[in-house]
This record gives sequence, structure tokens and C-alpha cells, in this order.
Amino acid sequence: VQLQASGGGLVQAGGSLRLSCAASGLTFSSYAMGWFRQAPGKEREFVAAISWRGSNTDYTDSVKGRFTISRDSAKSTVYLQMTSLKPEDTAVYYCAARGAPPFMVVRGAYDYWGQGTQVTVSS
Repeated sequence: VQLQASGGGLVQAGGSLRLSCAASGLTFSSYAMGWFRQAPGKEREFVAAISWRGSNTDYTDSVKGRFTISRDSAKSTVYLQMTSLKPEDTAVYYCAARGAPPFMVVRGAYDYWGQGTQVTVSS
């Protein structure tokens, strides 16, 4: 199983980025997907999750209204659209996959993890 995250970069506060995570080696349509982040000196934290049907989503409070998670089963890819970025969003962002029932969104116990992509928001 491979999860390949991309789309990170350097952006000014208030800007936008879209992260992508391409999955291979698994039946993408049977996995809930999530995004996590880890800032320097901090523990990894949950950011967003989406059920494998794509009908249910979950967000940590600090990104609600600014970030949107979505998925494209035809491309086996999950996205994280980030808008109104803040310096405190600076972190390495990771995608993850977990086998789950069709409508379940989960914040933990993920089975597979991708490599991270760096997001840096300047003030």
C-alpha cells in the first residue's frame, strides 16, 4: 500500500493550498481517509476525515469552515482544500487510510500512512 501526498508549499497568511493524496495497493473505495498534521515540537493531530462513500466528513474545530476534505474514487485520491490559511496551520501534513464501514468517519487507528508534505504559512 502506498499513499503519496503532494501539494504542500509556502503560502502567505490568508492564502490557499490544495493537498492531494494518491492511494495505490488498496481498494480505495473501501477505506475511510484522513488528514493529520504535525507541527515542530508538537504531537501529530487529527485534521479531517471522510467516509469511504464520501457522504460523511469530520473536522477538527480549528479548521472548520476553512478546510474541505473530498475524495475521487475514480482517481483513488483524497484532497484537502485549505483556505484562509494561518501561520498556526504550518505543519507537515499526512494522509492515512483505514478500513471502515461505508459511512464511518474516524479520528484514529488508521492502518496506512503516507509520507508527509510540508505546509508553511508565513505571516
